[in-house]
Amino acid sequence: MMTGTLIRATQRENSLSLPSVQVSQSPEEKFREYLASRPRTQRFTGQQRELVQHIFAQHHHFTTEQLIRDLQSANRNVSRATVYRTLTKLVDAGLLRKLELGSDTYYDHDYGYPQHEHLVCERCKRLIEFQHPAIEQAIREICEDNQFHFSGHTLIVRGVCVECNRAQATKRLLDMI
Repeated sequence: MMTGTLIRATQRENSLSLPSVQVSQSPEEKFREYLASRPRTQRFTGQQRELVQHIFAQHHHFTTEQLIRDLQSANRNVSRATVYRTLTKLVDAGLLRKLELGSDTYYDHDYGYPQHEHLVCERCKRLIEFQHPAIEQAIREICEDNQFHFSGHTLIVRGVCVECNRAQATKRLLDMI
């Protein structure tokens, strides 16, 4: 039996997340660097600053619509168009990772967090982040065997979480009465 490292640092809404790691630049500095490196240098706007600061002030998975609602609740003045354009740039810059989960697209911190995978509950939509050294080793070996230079990966395991399993079992027991 393989043992792995399942790290659950904090629970926020419907996700369990890993602790951050030490990085040499703030997300804002990293994004400025990305914008400056583009063929046509793009300026870093005040709305982009608001957005980056808001996204990286906490760690949780979010959809674009959830982010827009959160920004409005926090009285941050960022236009919808800026949110959509900036999220694409943040993914391109390696700051965020895009997770396609059925018809929903979630964003997850990629910069400042260790490489990790996700368990996704198909009932309650809970996201559980985990790490396992055997997965990383297997990917390295497969790439080496195929002389493939990889830049990253995303593994999403779909299923049903313990709470939803427990609720279903309780419902079945009650149905038998």
